[in-house]
Amino acid sequence: MAKVEVTLKKEVHDPQGTAVENSLRALGFDGVQRVRVGKYLELVLEAETFEEAAAKIEEMSRRLLSNPVIEDYDYSLQEVE
Repeated sequence: MAKVEVTLKKEVHDPQGTAVENSLRALGFDGVQRVRVGKYLELVLEAETFEEAAAKIEEMSRRLLSNPVIEDYDYSLQEVE
């Protein structure tokens, strides 16, 4: 199984994160300094080796799951029984 996190690059403004931040403050959560909103995906895939699975996830993340112009991604892999 792969767990993929996609986030906006630090230099990209996050209007959705700003809206959540403002809403939290309006609800009385004054200690919130910054909010960034991203995507979380879990994928179950078949691969012969860890390296093959990593290569597949890299390609999926680069080609579809993220927009490399404005987003970064990170992932972790774990074996599923």
